[in-house]
Amino acid sequence: LLYLLQQETSSTELRTECAVVLGSLAMGTENNVKSLLDCHIIPALLQGLLSPELKFIEACLRCLRTIFTSPVTPEELLYTDATVIPHLMALLSRSRYTQEYICQIFSHCCKLRHWHSCGFKSSPQPLLCANGPDHQTILFNHGAVQNIAHLLSSTSYKVRMQALKCFSVLAFENPQVSMTLVNVLVDGELLPQIFVKMLQRDKPIEMQLTSAKCLTYMCRAGAIQTDDKCIVLKTLPSLVRMCSKERLLEERVEGAETLAYLIETDVELQRIASITDHLIAMLSDYFKYPSSVSAITDIKRLDHDLKHAHELRQAAFKLYASLGANDEDIRKKIIETENMMDRIVNGLSESSIKVRLSAVRCLHSLSRSVQQLRTSFQDHAVWKPLMKVLQNAPDEVLVVASSTLCNLLLEFSPSKEPILESGAIELLCSLTQSENLALRVNGIWALMNMAFQAEQKIKADILQGLSTEQLFQLLSDSDVNVLMKTLGLLRNLLSTRPHIDQIMSTHGKQIMQAVTLILEGEHNIEVKEQTLCILANIADGTTAKELIMTNDDILQKIKYYMSHSNAKLQLAAMFCISNLIWNEEEGSQERQDKLRDIGIVDILHKLSQSSDPNLCDKAKTALQQYLA
Repeated sequence: LLYLLQQETSSTELRTECAVVLGSLAMGTENNVKSLLDCHIIPALLQGLLSPELKFIEACLRCLRTIFTSPVTPEELLYTDATVIPHLMALLSRSRYTQEYICQIFSHCCKLRHWHSCGFKSSPQPLLCANGPDHQTILFNHGAVQNIAHLLSSTSYKVRMQALKCFSVLAFENPQVSMTLVNVLVDGELLPQIFVKMLQRDKPIEMQLTSAKCLTYMCRAGAIQTDDKCIVLKTLPSLVRMCSKERLLEERVEGAETLAYLIETDVELQRIASITDHLIAMLSDYFKYPSSVSAITDIKRLDHDLKHAHELRQAAFKLYASLGANDEDIRKKIIETENMMDRIVNGLSESSIKVRLSAVRCLHSLSRSVQQLRTSFQDHAVWKPLMKVLQNAPDEVLVVASSTLCNLLLEFSPSKEPILESGAIELLCSLTQSENLALRVNGIWALMNMAFQAEQKIKADILQGLSTEQLFQLLSDSDVNVLMKTLGLLRNLLSTRPHIDQIMSTHGKQIMQAVTLILEGEHNIEVKEQTLCILANIADGTTAKELIMTNDDILQKIKYYMSHSNAKLQLAAMFCISNLIWNEEEGSQERQDKLRDIGIVDILHKLSQSSDPNLCDKAKTALQQYLA
């Protein structure tokens, strides 16, 4: 067939029939498509597009469309020859069939990652193809927006639909395309207005859903404001409608996922969605599939339900996660939904990785609530399945699960004790060595939360688990978040006198080295302030004080920061001094004398005249210690 298709001498009728039969074969199994790809069908069909015969061109496009919509076909094959895209753009004007198939090919060959956001911490960077610009950019640069826009007013529904799909794929996470779309006119009407018309209830569901996606993606890419009427009054309500029982399971999945993405970062939209059409209760229905089968005739439906059951669950978890991202009252409503916590706990141990990830994401969102950490999370021992998820999960699950663990380890959370007993320290210490930045941050952050107001034994276990080497590794990490959380951990470890003296007696030399390094390095104000606070804690120890007093270099640094241009650093340095000269403590006289000798008292006098009330008070209080 391929041979006949490529023969210039074959009649157009014969070549067209060959393309039609090959297209039928491509509609078979994935293995069919693989065999066709192995025979280099794509270059042959693309070559066919150069023919002057429209009927033959349409047959080649239809076959290409079928092949490119198969999951086994690499999208790259459309981009290997740079002349293909401009030629396809030119063919768009030939007939409604060329329009329909070409738009369909474009929407399937413009691949991006699927939407996933990691615990709302970092926005995923767009993946670029191995060879230069990504698909969206290539299509955009070849005039896709201008060439496809007028197809939205085509008389053919299929053409309108494929054009709409094309725009949703082009706009996704792409500010450049989205900003352009906002200003495009079709028959005197702006594109967003056309999308809004396509949202109306009398339009087919597929059209409503796809235009809602276009508006959602433009909104998330910053081209439409979140408080714009077309989002608040049109897009959001129509997506909520897609979640209702009347809709097909596939539509409910897509509706919930798109809505989750729309409201993910905007608290106002989260509030509006949460009170639209009883959405929170409506979502609990997503967990009721497959429903019980009454008669044997329902076997077909059961099969369909089973297929979609995990899709529905992960979509519901995702939407709950977005709804509860910021608002305490919404979280409370979600948790009070029937069996909610049990559903999450079950979701954490499901076989489908998609469901596990979404359940963890939902749990993470709810774990931002102090109230819930103390109650529901406790009653359901959520930490058990969570710790299980943390064993050898893929990175994207680990990032969200470890963020959740950070929250469960806050000092007011009753889960802290059992988590510790289940080997969390070891697990978190290993995360701090990860190549993945988000995991390093979460590992050290969780340890910092764990050390907060903890007993001596826990602190000792953390220090032992981390090892001094690893602590230094983290203190020299290139990421400022890792550095700040590590300093936070040190500060929490060095609190309460007996602990300070105990830790400084075993790790004093290394900790003083680290403090010196950071105060000398090129770091921002926050980092230096945190480091001076650690010094102030050390100065509060009974025996630990001596490590500062016998270190002239450190004393000079404290003196330097007392006269720094930044008041925060001055204050932090004064805390160190106050703790060193406090009268009631043994040896305070010698310490006061030594500090007077290096000129600290003169600086205190100067600071007591400061216009900053905090500095002024602190300096006066310190000077009183000298008078007492």
